[in-house]
Amino acid sequence: MVDAFEQWWDGVELWMAQLAFPFQFGLLMCVLLPLCLGAARLIDRVVDNASSRYNPVPKVPPAAGPAEPGKADAGSGS
Repeated sequence: MVDAFEQWWDGVELWMAQLAFPFQFGLLMCVLLPLCLGAARLIDRVVDNASSRYNPVPKVPPAAGPAEPGKADAGSGS
């Protein structure tokens, strides 16, 4: 099983090495770019989940905002 995979990989490697550089670069970007983006998203999600699990954000009640200017003076007698 491993020998068959090694032979297949050697064939792919030889085929790619014989291509012109622009085709090598294009093929590499078509394969590596999606793989790297997927790995980056996976790592980002794992780190976000771990950081939220081990360092939760405390829930803070909403602060009372300043009173409206017109209503604040209406209650005073002066």
